[in-house]
Amino acid sequence: MEAFADTLVPGERRGPSDRAIAGAAAGPGAVQAGAIALLTAPELPLAPLLPGIATLLDARATGYAVTHLILLPLDRPPFVGLAFNHRTAVTAGLFQPDDPDRPVWQLLSFLVGLAFDTAAHLHTAQALAGGHPGLTWIGFPPPGPDGLWRFPDHSYGRALAAPHPATTPSGSPA
Repeated sequence: MEAFADTLVPGERRGPSDRAIAGAAAGPGAVQAGAIALLTAPELPLAPLLPGIATLLDARATGYAVTHLILLPLDRPPFVGLAFNHRTAVTAGLFQPDDPDRPVWQLLSFLVGLAFDTAAHLHTAQALAGGHPGLTWIGFPPPGPDGLWRFPDHSYGRALAAPHPATTPSGSPA
C-alpha cells in the first residue's frame, strides 16, 4: 500500500534500502505525510480490507509484468517490484471507466491525497507543529497566536459579496 500511495503522490526514499518508495520526486510524498496512518485509522473501516486490496493490486502488477515481459523480483511484492514508470502504468489502468474495481482505487486515491494535502489523520494545529510534510510543502499557514486561523486576504483577491447588513462584528448572522 505504501508503493501505491507513493505512485499517486511520489516522494523521496527514506533510505537506500527503501523499496516501497521509488524516489521518483524530491521532497516528501504521501508515505511521509501519513497515508498509511490515514488508511489504517480506527475511524475508518478500511484497515481489515487493506490486505485483500494489496493482493488485488499485486495481481494487477503481476498481469502487467507478464504482458510486458518484465521479470519481477521474488524478494518483494509484485507491485513494489515494478519500476516507477510501470507502477504508474498499472495505476493508470486501475482508473479506466471499465475497470470493475475502479471505486476501490478512487476511494484509496482520495484518502492518499487527503493525507498529503490536509493531514486528515491529524488535528491541523498538531500537524503543523509536527512539521507535517504535505502541509509544509504546500505552505499551509500556521494559526494566529490565539490558535485560530483568520484569513484577512480574500482568496480571489477581492470580496465576492458584501456582508449582510445584519451581520455582527464577529461575522455571525444576526
